[in-house]
Amino acid sequence: MTSEEDSGDPKRPQFGSRFLTDDKDVFSHNAWDQIDWTEEQLAEVDEKIQKNSADRVDTDVKNDFLSRAGHYWNKFYETHQNKFFKDRHWLFTEFPELLSKEVVNIFEIGCGVGNTVFPLLALRESPQTMIYCCDFSPLAIDILKSNDLFDENRCKPFVCDVTSDVLSLPFDESSLDVIVSIFTLSAIPPKDIPRVISNLCRFLKPGGLFLFRDYGKYDLAQVRFKKGSCLEDNFYARGDGTMAYFFTEDEVDKYFVDAGLVKKSLITDKRLQVNRGKQLKMYRIWIQAKYQKPG
Repeated sequence: MTSEEDSGDPKRPQFGSRFLTDDKDVFSHNAWDQIDWTEEQLAEVDEKIQKNSADRVDTDVKNDFLSRAGHYWNKFYETHQNKFFKDRHWLFTEFPELLSKEVVNIFEIGCGVGNTVFPLLALRESPQTMIYCCDFSPLAIDILKSNDLFDENRCKPFVCDVTSDVLSLPFDESSLDVIVSIFTLSAIPPKDIPRVISNLCRFLKPGGLFLFRDYGKYDLAQVRFKKGSCLEDNFYARGDGTMAYFFTEDEVDKYFVDAGLVKKSLITDKRLQVNRGKQLKMYRIWIQAKYQKPG
């Protein structure tokens, strides 16, 4: 599995500020921003995706992935515990709104074992701050609660399937300052994504923000899938049974605008990561967005 957390130095400047102007310098840093692909590179990547998407997963197998998603995520956390993802300290560079004094109630969907929660708890020391967080996996929530940094007075984790038609959440509609989704919506079936976003947006206050970061189409993780992994266009099953969708900017914008939100920013983060030891180049594409509820 390719981890979105392989994002270089967590103290690096906000993306968009480190440019590769001379190819001979490529291995002097761990990552470069806003890398423009040549037509040849794009054609090569597109061909690879067409090949790995040509043979679709059998319908019965696909239905198993969809119906047992919780089982596969539980197995993932049973295997990796809290050792797979790194804490997301970079969030405060990309989303400084998370540190605003006006922000009190924060809700993260797909919190996993707390890689967003614990940096938030560390930097937001105000007793008024309440961080709600949910995950599909009961085991992930148990691991989060067992962490020595967990503070039950400022953090309320719970198990939830956000694809449910009716959401039962421990807070009122129009009560949240911020909703955070970091590499979470890509894990659910594409047909469910518009409804999930629409349902969640009801819980934002007027003026509240939805912060989003997830896989973009043509990302290295998509290119690396083998034949027989594709469930439908841009939607794949990994070897461990978890799933991943790869977004375009237009799709993301439509999802949030249709849910009644207003775009504050929408950026495709085209990054070149390098392994300086092995002299490897890795092209990553992530979609990052901020949308606001009118009011």
